[in-house]
Amino acid sequence: MKRLAIPAAAAVLLSATACGSGFDDQQAAPAQQSSGPAALQVLMASSGDAETNAVKQAAESWAKASGNTAAVTPAQDIHQQLGQAFAGSNPPDVFYVDAARFGDYAGVGALEPYGDKISDAQDFYPSLRETFTYDGRFYCAPKDFSTLALVVNDELWKKNGLTADDIPTTWEELTAVTKKIKGVAPLTFSDTRDRLGVFMVQSGGWITSKDGKQATGDTPENLAALEYVKGLMADKRAQFAKALDAEWGGEAFGKGRAAMTIEGNWIKGAMRADYPGVAYSAHELPAGPKGKGTLSFTNCWGIAAKSKNKAAAISFVEAMTKAEQQMVFAKAFGVMPSRQSAKDAYLKEFPGDGAFVNGAEYAQGPVTVPKMDSVLQDYDTSLQQLATQDPKAILARLQKNTESALG
Repeated sequence: MKRLAIPAAAAVLLSATACGSGFDDQQAAPAQQSSGPAALQVLMASSGDAETNAVKQAAESWAKASGNTAAVTPAQDIHQQLGQAFAGSNPPDVFYVDAARFGDYAGVGALEPYGDKISDAQDFYPSLRETFTYDGRFYCAPKDFSTLALVVNDELWKKNGLTADDIPTTWEELTAVTKKIKGVAPLTFSDTRDRLGVFMVQSGGWITSKDGKQATGDTPENLAALEYVKGLMADKRAQFAKALDAEWGGEAFGKGRAAMTIEGNWIKGAMRADYPGVAYSAHELPAGPKGKGTLSFTNCWGIAAKSKNKAAAISFVEAMTKAEQQMVFAKAFGVMPSRQSAKDAYLKEFPGDGAFVNGAEYAQGPVTVPKMDSVLQDYDTSLQQLATQDPKAILARLQKNTESALG
């Protein structure tokens, strides 16, 4: 087995800790600003101008109401910039934290565990709260979220003599409907755990235990999931997007090369911009042997443990995560609110997104255990060879690598 590398951002953080300039809990807490307006530094990983402008406008409104200031900076590479800032003991006060990196930051004490200080913190979807919980503490407020759903090309569906009654709700129905679709690939998706993982969850499996302390890759549930997918691929009833000369499932779907794809709600923007003539609909993913399952993707508003403006930073996050403000963000750049209380307003505005929103009730968040980056990259590489490789061997490798990372 190849040596497992620590992700770059985590390596910088762990190195800083080892050198005594990191985040030891025994160190004195940073002195907090006691008078005058706070000048917050906010670092964001923006999806584009729409998100940057929306966050800057929200920050300006908060600053005007609070008497503080907030300088919002879109990062070029937020993981690298945060790692360098933490190592230099000069992190921004507030910043986006990708769920997949959360464990690395929380594990070395870089984050302030402020989550339960936000008003009505229980209003955040439970699956999102769980994603940003470390050692039993809810660290940071989820900014927004996305889930995966089954996206259907309505025209190709009808062309193959299918109706709404044929939308698959179970694995058995999915298998059956893929046999009825002719002329194009019945189903396509990207070749990584971020898509194939839905089958693992629907089968009752996952990569680690719920508490993140045990490797659970090599289980009968995960084996059943990979064997099911491999079976679909054997007859080309399901194909990776790259096999259809596309970079991702949305591209293959938009170009009419597949009748169905498994994608997130971000596909709406791609379809609107690149394939406006394609009529489509989103549906909850078919349930597997253990029921419904999907994956969630999210960021939280991180606050630096070394910030000297924690009270102002919490006030800022409070403003950014109010249901009304989350709806402003949803309309501006297409994200789904992380607060359950915003669900009805969101679905009224975006009635076609029910499948994505409903997925929050049973979604599996990303692996947030520290030092798992290389393990997951290696697993993705193995999954890309699923059509020709033994699923048992793939999962055995995942199990061994995960055990090594967990120590």
